[in-house]
Amino acid sequence: MKTLSILTLGVILFTACQSSQTPSIPTLDSIQISIPNKSRQLLFVTTPDWSSREGRLQRYEKRQEDWQKVGQPVNIILGRNGLGWGRGLHTIPKDAKIIKKEGDGKSPAGLFVLGNGFGYNSLKIDFPYETYRRTDHCVDDSGSQWYNQIIDSTETTKDYKSFEHMKLNNNLYKYGIIVNHNPHQIAQGGSCIFMHIRSGNGKGTAGCTAMRESEIVEILKWLKEEEQPLLLQLPLVEIEKHKY
Repeated sequence: MKTLSILTLGVILFTACQSSQTPSIPTLDSIQISIPNKSRQLLFVTTPDWSSREGRLQRYEKRQEDWQKVGQPVNIILGRNGLGWGRGLHTIPKDAKIIKKEGDGKSPAGLFVLGNGFGYNSLKIDFPYETYRRTDHCVDDSGSQWYNQIIDSTETTKDYKSFEHMKLNNNLYKYGIIVNHNPHQIAQGGSCIFMHIRSGNGKGTAGCTAMRESEIVEILKWLKEEEQPLLLQLPLVEIEKHKY
């Protein structure tokens, strides 16, 4: 595993630097976030602080050994209560004061594998994609054996009291990407985290990362399964805290 210079990505994203190549700086071992060498695409989301529900997303891809920006930054909306450390490929810091849990209205901070794309209609892309129906449910009842999983309710014994329809009565899930947060289905650890289309109210999501329809479609068409893309979400105050 090779540690990505997360601080450098943040600097590139929020300054006027025109260089497309990330310079080498000390690694952030104290945050304990390492990008596997096999991953060559990255969605990097940053917010000003832990409580902010607004942020920016920048795509990166690894060319030879250098991480380079792809496209322009995208303004996104996160959880209505900001960010909290989630469960993914990273190690949650021992001194973490904000850890995501079920129903807290926070988006997960950390490094996560991207699951399949999804939507209401088929989309020809080079990344796994599922077309969901109203009867496909994402279970957010941590007492269920199906917690934090998407199931076909017509073919599954229902042991849950709470869930999300994967085809809504609006267009928010018309296109989306599953974020593999809490992959071991730890009870109350948080569930059903997606990237999807943003609403027009600007009030924040229940814990997802949202953007305009054209922007998420562009990302879906950019993702390549063989590049093993990841999502990295962090507040800039956390990056600055570990600067040395």
